[in-house]
Amino acid sequence: MLWDALTLQLGYNATLVAIGATLLGVSAGVTGTFLFLRKRALVSDAISHATLPGVCIAFMVLVALGGDGRNLPGLLVGSAISAWVGLLCMNWLTRRTRLAEDAAIGAVLSVFFGFGIVLLTVIQTMGVGRQAGLEGFLLGSTAGMLWADAVIIALGGALTLALVLIIRRPMTLVAFDPEYAAARGLPVHRIDLAMMGLVMAVTVVGLKIVGLILIVALLIIPAVTARFWSDRSERVVLLAGLAGGLAGYIGAAISASAPNLPTGPIIVLVSFAFFLASLFFAPMRGVLAAVLRHLRFQRRVHIRQGLLALAQGQKIYEPLTLRLLRRAGLVRADGVATDTGKARAAKALRDEKRWEIVRADQAHEATAALYDGLRDIETVLTRDQIDEIDRQIGGPQGIPA
Repeated sequence: MLWDALTLQLGYNATLVAIGATLLGVSAGVTGTFLFLRKRALVSDAISHATLPGVCIAFMVLVALGGDGRNLPGLLVGSAISAWVGLLCMNWLTRRTRLAEDAAIGAVLSVFFGFGIVLLTVIQTMGVGRQAGLEGFLLGSTAGMLWADAVIIALGGALTLALVLIIRRPMTLVAFDPEYAAARGLPVHRIDLAMMGLVMAVTVVGLKIVGLILIVALLIIPAVTARFWSDRSERVVLLAGLAGGLAGYIGAAISASAPNLPTGPIIVLVSFAFFLASLFFAPMRGVLAAVLRHLRFQRRVHIRQGLLALAQGQKIYEPLTLRLLRRAGLVRADGVATDTGKARAAKALRDEKRWEIVRADQAHEATAALYDGLRDIETVLTRDQIDEIDRQIGGPQGIPA
């Protein structure tokens, strides 16, 4: 069943959901990257919760006009208006009062969401307008998705993605250094509003699939996942889009292969699985890479200290140090240095004396700051500088640099 779902062979509705979820994941991942880099991840939470009153009011208006209260375009328009009002309220509180941004977010989130829950309760007692299932906008509901719904979601996601690509450069600059962007003459406030507007668009588009509560996860988790794999912003954007798209596609496939599983939460869980994999296995920032770096550092420290002990004629008692030196071919099984070990030990001791001269000379202050007990001195000084230091040290010559 899962393979059939992944190859889009489970039927018309499952295919629509998979395509819509994939496009939503790509646009959410790309858009959320700029929000994450701007360190405003919680803003997406406020925007998403602010959509609920708009959905409810749009439903009431559509019913009052004699229409179908479950009309998706109308509900999305209402949610967009409500989200924009919530965004403006949050922005006004941040700029015109002494409230910090997190306090403004908390105020807008709680008030708008509470108002939406009250309206949703009122709607449930109306008995008209096909109100059953309207609460699906909280966690998403893909059952019975129509072709028109899928087209709206796909076009909305594609349009949002296109707008992000058009204004990605000023958004990147504002995300990393808003003061520098302002000095360059960029309208930082307007760019921030544009960024929030794109987040709002993704939130509105994603209501049908993942719901207003979980859309924040699809905006932030792919960006955090991508950050583990690269330090370059353009690569993070691409990787976040890829992670979001894959999470949407695989999550929709899993949900389709097991009909009792809700699509939105499964997509979020798949996205979180990608995050966990990146957290542990990313080559630069992952936990495993950090553990390996620590082990390599520990090995270098033990070998360095062991070589200095050999050079000074001291006996090595630390088992780990002896084992590492033996593996490197620097000592024999009885702890006596090999010829290679003697040469390396003599160089290690000579380097320590060289570093002492460098650290005592104010002319080499910048170089001395690089000393960590492990760095090879020839990586920071020229051959002529090392020869001059050796003349100051005196003693036997001919020890290789």
